[in-house]
Amino acid sequence: MEKDTIAGSGSAVLQAKEEEVTMIRKNKKKMKVMVAIDESAESFYALKWALDNLYVITDITPEAGSGSNVLTIVHAQQPFIPAGAAFYATSTLVENVKKAEEQSSAALLSRALQVCKENMVNAQTLILDGDARDVICQAVEQMHIDLLVVGSRGLGKVKRAFLGSVSDYCAHHAVCPILIVKPPKEHHKHKNFKDRVA
Repeated sequence: MEKDTIAGSGSAVLQAKEEEVTMIRKNKKKMKVMVAIDESAESFYALKWALDNLYVITDITPEAGSGSNVLTIVHAQQPFIPAGAAFYATSTLVENVKKAEEQSSAALLSRALQVCKENMVNAQTLILDGDARDVICQAVEQMHIDLLVVGSRGLGKVKRAFLGSVSDYCAHHAVCPILIVKPPKEHHKHKNFKDRVA
């Protein structure tokens, strides 16, 4: 008799805990997460990290409902032809370059969506035109993003000073918290790093 009472109270506690978890899920605010990607393996590593660490099974099950995080994958395509040179380029050349950029961006985002699908996470995509640093920060503000995730290429201080780092710029100018995901240390030892995160 005593065992039945203990078992009964245990299942009642378990049921109460499940109800509490369900209530928390229903009341949880949707977090708008943006992951910025480019052609680099580091950006895809950041996407994979975000999927593995910010999205758990409870976020993607139907029971989670309104508590699921919202994921936006963004890619900034910088014009290949500088503004001054566009004056001298033929309209056909400019059109062909734009078309090639759009196809490249579409392929990149398709690959990113496939990674999300494999992790059972729904995502929306966005292609921005312009300097990645500026347009990503503008999109974060306009879309009221709660967290921006970017990869780190691990540029040295000299390269970062000359080339400028998108992650460094966003860390100082984005209006939301930013998570810079560094690649694993063995990344530098393996030439096939890009294939491992793809």
